[in-house]
Amino acid sequence: MDLREYFDEFTAKDWPRADEGTVRFAMIGLGWWTLDHAIPATNELEHLETTTVVSSSTENAQDVADDHETIEHALTYDEFQEGEATDAYDAVYVGTPNALHLPYVESAAEFGKDILCEKPLEANVERAEELVEAASDVTLGVEYRMHVQPAVRRMRDLVDSGFVGDVALVHGNMSQPLLDINDDHDQWRLNPDMAGGGASVTDLGVYSINTTRYVIDRDPVAVSGATWSGHEAFDDVPDERASFTVEFPDGVLASCTASQNAQEASSLRVVGTEGELLLEDAFLGGERKLTVTRGDTTITTEFDQIEETKRSLEYFADHVLTDTPIVGDGEHGLVDQRAIDAVYEAAESGERVQL
Repeated sequence: MDLREYFDEFTAKDWPRADEGTVRFAMIGLGWWTLDHAIPATNELEHLETTTVVSSSTENAQDVADDHETIEHALTYDEFQEGEATDAYDAVYVGTPNALHLPYVESAAEFGKDILCEKPLEANVERAEELVEAASDVTLGVEYRMHVQPAVRRMRDLVDSGFVGDVALVHGNMSQPLLDINDDHDQWRLNPDMAGGGASVTDLGVYSINTTRYVIDRDPVAVSGATWSGHEAFDDVPDERASFTVEFPDGVLASCTASQNAQEASSLRVVGTEGELLLEDAFLGGERKLTVTRGDTTITTEFDQIEETKRSLEYFADHVLTDTPIVGDGEHGLVDQRAIDAVYEAAESGERVQL
């Protein structure tokens, strides 16, 4: 078998593309990801534009608006929810802490605006279900940037073509030294009232869960797990470190690890009955290297890093403008939310939790 034929004529952007139209965004929550990734993406893409920014204070929002020619309105959260400037935007990007997704999705949906929401959907299943219900009459996408990553899309195609045979095992890991990135012990990712059940599974483990689902095209049926916290910054959350197993139909087992206080590392390995796929650096900011093995033959392909948030926004806007369904919609996001909550339940009880 010539493995290289699987890489010929591969199109990374194989979704419906918009020929005309522009999606004007209101950016809700002006954290570093919104400022460094989301807004710049709309500046660079022809069919996207940021016209409105929403923050905790008029001053903060105006400071951002002053740096961008397209931004016409600088609103507080209250002003946004009261319906100011609704004629100025078509869709919203919700980049607030997890537990603050629901109120702004509810308002945006009430105004008839399409929504791209950061992952996970909310702080727990109950709030996530409310969120999806609130957005039932508009387009709701979840910002799963791995869905537009060329190496991940290539893995999905290889699994779908039967290249690895029957999928048997998946190994996923994502870890980072959070306190080196932000040394504030009171940051929202370490606050269960804002983040949800914990710190590592909600923020990092979701990548292994969702990317596995995307690549093998199956949803989980049960989970088990274990968590540990020892550093004082993690006193309020159970999962400075987490290890969990996600069970899928047909006996597929995914073994996943996540930590917010460890060396920066990420990988995703898919092992089948006839072959294997290994993606390094799977989820973080390095170059993507995909190693494909079948029998005695191995090929390694390096994928140039892309601006994943830029492509994710492009993907969302293309689907909005072409009125076509998104893979990572609200119902898709609910599956992850249920799995995340179940990991914490399983870790606390020491028992396997069915989904």
